[in-house]
Amino acid sequence: MNTTMEKLTSEELIQLEDKHGAHNYHPLPVVLAKGEGVYVWDVEGKKYFDFLSAYSAVNQGHCHPKIVKAMTDQAQTLTLTSRAFYNDALGPFEKYVTEYFGFDKVLPMNSGAEAVETAIKITRKWAYEKKGIAENEAKIIVCENNFHGRTTTIISFSNDPVASNNFGPYTPGFIRIPYDDVEALEAALQEPNVAGFLVEPIQGEAGVYVPSEGYLTKARELCKANNALFIADEVQTGIARTGSLLAVCGNCSCGSTCEKQETYNEPDILILGKAISGGVYPVSAVLANDDIMGVITPGNHGSTFGGNPIAAKVATAALEVIKDEKLAENAQQLGELFRAEMNRIIANTDLVNAVRGRGLLNAILINDTEESSTAWDLCVALKENGLLAKPTHGNIIRFAPPLVMTKEQLMECVAIIEKTITEFKK
Repeated sequence: MNTTMEKLTSEELIQLEDKHGAHNYHPLPVVLAKGEGVYVWDVEGKKYFDFLSAYSAVNQGHCHPKIVKAMTDQAQTLTLTSRAFYNDALGPFEKYVTEYFGFDKVLPMNSGAEAVETAIKITRKWAYEKKGIAENEAKIIVCENNFHGRTTTIISFSNDPVASNNFGPYTPGFIRIPYDDVEALEAALQEPNVAGFLVEPIQGEAGVYVPSEGYLTKARELCKANNALFIADEVQTGIARTGSLLAVCGNCSCGSTCEKQETYNEPDILILGKAISGGVYPVSAVLANDDIMGVITPGNHGSTFGGNPIAAKVATAALEVIKDEKLAENAQQLGELFRAEMNRIIANTDLVNAVRGRGLLNAILINDTEESSTAWDLCVALKENGLLAKPTHGNIIRFAPPLVMTKEQLMECVAIIEKTITEFKK
């Protein structure tokens, strides 16, 4: 076999994946070979606007030079020690990230799902050792239509049959309530043995569902009143995506670009991933204060790769870019412009019912059923016109470009979307 494999076409590469890879994804029919800033190129050299940002992992843009340099510099020095030893990169990162978000401690992991699992373990251990719940009796409240990952425990509290069917037996210990329903949360908190409330500040996979104003503030207050931990899953919504450093900022009274931890809906446990590395390297993190994180002791939890030197350097650089380039502010301003432009387009078409979102995490609702192919076909048409996006939940298209996008680039994208919608035939 020729291991130096000659350059293959997009179709040949798609066939390779189809033949040799598990069919756990259904990608749009485009094969990408290069990325820079807000752009990606396929193997034939066609250029596209990226309007998905690897599900908000690439907030800082593709191959940001500062983040890539941090990775390559560290990769030539020391890549992995495991946590059996200290390394000279982890401590400085831990200091930086905890001060950045205003917490005492951080537990670094790799993927978003790992971070959610970590938060669940911390919550349960806190419940037994600090709240006094009987062992194995703790319950965590979650929301319908949630998406926190695809591990066995996480899918146990999903109501998406595609994610959960035929993967049982399922892990107990969860109470599921409607999202954006304060009364349902208040009632659930009265049940015995409740340890915490795990919530996405904006439900991304559900179709960029933004809760009512004040929902998160009230949820935080209810958790505090009932001695239950308020756990914010900001894997997709965090790191400036929604026009504020964290999405919980945008649902309180202090202003959407506030970065003062004491004035917004400070979660007891904060879960981060995706853009904490700028899409360059798998990094996730769970942050909490000493009274909560202190329940974790040696041997309770860990990861060979979690907190490795490359991850520490990459995440530090990625967070510096967010702050230095004022990407939260840019996301807020461009998001307002984008939704205004979408509403203008929607007023002149029957194809799209509405736009919703915050910052540069937005979605349009296609005027068709979830079972239809309309949203998919529209994304294929957008691809042909030079813009990449992907449907979620059948009739919803998520739009989430890199936060380094300029106003001029955004308006180019608006023109592509308008042209595609205007010319589209079901």
